[in-house]
Amino acid sequence: MLVLSTALAGAPVPSATSHHEVVRLEPGDDPRGRLEALQRERGWQAASVVSAVGSLTVAAIRYADREETTLLRGPLEVTSLSGTLGPDGPHLHLSVADGRGRTRGGHLSAGSAVYTTLELVVLVLDDVTFHREPDPVTTWRELVPRRSRTPGGRDTTVPLEPQEQP
Repeated sequence: MLVLSTALAGAPVPSATSHHEVVRLEPGDDPRGRLEALQRERGWQAASVVSAVGSLTVAAIRYADREETTLLRGPLEVTSLSGTLGPDGPHLHLSVADGRGRTRGGHLSAGSAVYTTLELVVLVLDDVTFHREPDPVTTWRELVPRRSRTPGGRDTTVPLEPQEQP
């Protein structure tokens, strides 16, 4: 049974404007560190990794319900990288496959390293801000999207009222 906190879970937050940014990471780059730096440098208030193609020499992954990070040694093929980026921090998941096709995945932690390349497409929502706030049900800091008052997401944000569907 799925239980959502009524305090934080709610109606979808539509975005009127968005744009994509394409980024290529180079050998040795830490994907999480680079994405966090790009979020700060470019002022992304609400962004999502929508495509990732490349390889890693090391994958730093935190498995579900664990506190410690596990380092997987490669070369490893990135089979998936997705998640959200905002001013309160990222929430990114990574899956990688080794040379025999064995796949592992979990939360992307700091400490991974690009092998040859990592090509990323990031969707930036120009009029939304992603916040992370404590959820009384899960006890984790969960995503709380809010509509920005001005495009670019750099102004104060206001909670979105539920929108009627036509």
